[in-house]
Amino acid sequence: MRIRSAATAVLAATAVTAPLLVAAPASAAPRHQGGLHLGYIQYDSPGRDTSSRASVNGEWVNIHNNTGRPIQLRGYKLKDNNGYTYTFGSYRIGAHKTVKVRTGQGSDRAGTVYWGRGWHVWNNTSDKARLIKPSGAQLDSCSWTTRDDGTKNCH
Repeated sequence: MRIRSAATAVLAATAVTAPLLVAAPASAAPRHQGGLHLGYIQYDSPGRDTSSRASVNGEWVNIHNNTGRPIQLRGYKLKDNNGYTYTFGSYRIGAHKTVKVRTGQGSDRAGTVYWGRGWHVWNNTSDKARLIKPSGAQLDSCSWTTRDDGTKNCH
């Protein structure tokens, strides 16, 4: 009887702990499980850096909404290391949608907004994009160096 009780206890303990042993570690969880986050960034405009509209608009940052509901971005900010700041006006990003923030000038439309600058913001050698909530708290950031090739996938 004693052997059977010990075996039953071992089996019961194994049944309770086995699911814990096969669970994925916390570090395996995706970086962005919900909310807004920085996505793909084109920080080095293709071609020669000039002050042309096409060149300046060749820099952009994608912001992605991972939630199942739209989010009003009024007051959210996008900043670089030098303090250049884009502040969203009234813009509603749809559920599971992306908005592209182009550095230069143009007319805002669904999926794209324009910073309105006449020169590049993002440094090609190294910089850091920060997504800031209206409260001032940093929501996400993404940095790059010369090891990157002009683009950065921040997912």
